[in-house]
Amino acid sequence: MQSKTYLRAELLLLFVLIPLSFFWNYYIWLKVGLGVVGFVYVLILMKKAAIFNLKLPNRESLIPFFKEIALKLIGIAIITSFYVSYVSPDKLFDVLLQKPLLWLVILFGYSLLSVWPQEVLYRTFFFNRYEALVVNKWGLIFLNALVFSFAHLFLKNILVLALTFVGGLLFAYTYYTKRSTLLVSIEHAIYGNWLFTVGMGEILAFPA
Repeated sequence: MQSKTYLRAELLLLFVLIPLSFFWNYYIWLKVGLGVVGFVYVLILMKKAAIFNLKLPNRESLIPFFKEIALKLIGIAIITSFYVSYVSPDKLFDVLLQKPLLWLVILFGYSLLSVWPQEVLYRTFFFNRYEALVVNKWGLIFLNALVFSFAHLFLKNILVLALTFVGGLLFAYTYYTKRSTLLVSIEHAIYGNWLFTVGMGEILAFPA
């Protein structure tokens, strides 16, 4: 069992200092190396602690979950559609209409190669490793959303930081209440893929 001092230092290094370093320009392979080493370190800790939980949720819990997601998605869709149509009307559903094959590739690639690792790291690992450091439920959720937003600092875009903070709040709450990597990954993939579909992919570093 690690001391709280060690855990705080580890959290600071993995979720603040390393992401902060990506904000500055230096060799890309060094950045990739730092990211890979950090993620492998996390996977080793998760294996030792048997944190991996790939159990499927029971069927009864899926119906209210998807109803909740549908309601959130409607709100997100309305707000983002108005935003894109006002700021960049030429981007509205552009990739879906002009490059449907790329759209499909991005949807699957993003869900598997981006969403899943993010949720393993920022929800499954984070909550199992650091939950004891924050007594208050909402403080823990806020902290998780903050470091999740901080991970996108390298994109140097205020809107991205705001979106990922709000998304982080939603995902953190879902994981806190459901304790399911699968369900929070589904939610993350749905919202992220919608943002790409509606025309916000460029600011989120998707290929256009």
